Amino acid sequence: MSDSNDKREKGIALTKKLLSGSPRGTRLPKKFGKYTVEHLFGDVWQGEELSLEERSLVTCTILVALNREAEQHIHFRAARNLGLPRDRIEGMITHAAHYAGWPVAASAFRVLAEVWPEEEA
Repeated sequence: MSDSNDKREKGIALTKKLLSGSPRGTRLPKKFGKYTVEHLFGDVWQGEELSLEERSLVTCTILVALNREAEQHIHFRAARNLGLPRDRIEGMITHAAHYAGWPVAASAFRVLAEVWPEEEA
């Protein structure tokens, strides 16, 4: 199997694990989707320096700081699928509020409530 095929297979497997299928919303252009699967999920997310849970928490933190609500929906769900407890995400958002701003954190808490209702925590 070529390196590209190996990365593609790893990327597809990880995407299924993180997202329980495919992300909802706008489909990516074919070439960008290929980069996302092969490079981001088939290579970058496969590194040994951080666990999947750590990568997920870092990714969620960045998306909160950048106020990227659409991607927060995807990655908060991925964190849940990886078994991260809801209170870890809440703690991260609270911590990020002090660096990224209160409105950004308030938006992230709204997204979290949509993706992961407290009664399901």
